[in-house]
Amino acid sequence: MKTFARPLVMGVINITPDSFSDGGEFLDADYALAQARLLMSQGAQILDIGGESTRPGAIRISPDIEQQRILPVLRLFKEKLNILISVDTMNSETAKLAIAAGADFINDVSGGLADPEMFRAVAKSDARYVLSHWRGNSSVMDQMGQYQNIAKEVVSELAEQVAIAVAAGISRERIIVDPGLGFAKDIKQNWELVSRLDELEALDLPILVGASRKRFLANALDETDPAAVSNPRRDVATAVLTALLLQRKLWGVRVHNVETTMDAIKVVEALRNSEVQK
Repeated sequence: MKTFARPLVMGVINITPDSFSDGGEFLDADYALAQARLLMSQGAQILDIGGESTRPGAIRISPDIEQQRILPVLRLFKEKLNILISVDTMNSETAKLAIAAGADFINDVSGGLADPEMFRAVAKSDARYVLSHWRGNSSVMDQMGQYQNIAKEVVSELAEQVAIAVAAGISRERIIVDPGLGFAKDIKQNWELVSRLDELEALDLPILVGASRKRFLANALDETDPAAVSNPRRDVATAVLTALLLQRKLWGVRVHNVETTMDAIKVVEALRNSEVQK
């Protein structure tokens, strides 16, 4: 048995007033910087900055507003911190400006479907690209969750977008795939996809999972009123799921509470390394 290899931990910082779990907390750049330092102290290797909410039902904002939120924080982080920075955006113009300001990753929850110029924008840079499974904007995605075989279809649709991205000039070595948990998938479908996550390994690309605080986790804790489940309880559920998924080939996990997730990873690491030494 090989020595356990930790996945990378991407800490989330939402510069939005309406994200589902932490909207409005980090709109001020100094508060965002303080949160970034906290996440780094807890073990985050990447920080993911988002300026547009993608919660279910969210309405799209203009690229100008998104850029006004993201770019000052990104520039401050690049000046003050020594850490990889990801920018969560579906807009090619925002991606271009973020890359020019020093972003190391573009995390596109639409997988290139929201903006046809996204692949070309990223191709002209050295930034890595997170390509997620997606079927439509947050305002309509709950109506687009029809699947005959969810894992097979997610893999197929990701493969199609990866091929288009490569044709546009993004090398496979720069692409990371994300199954898009919570996007155009109901609670049952999310759990089935999680249980079959190993099927994404057929893509032969790094896999990032972003399950943190999502509705399907809250529903497991309280089926009658999942919206009432607190963030601390969701964070524990996220950490438990992360620990269970470490038997898969994960490149990274995207989480709000880095400390709780790192604790789970360390426990799995201790167990795995003990097994290696037998």
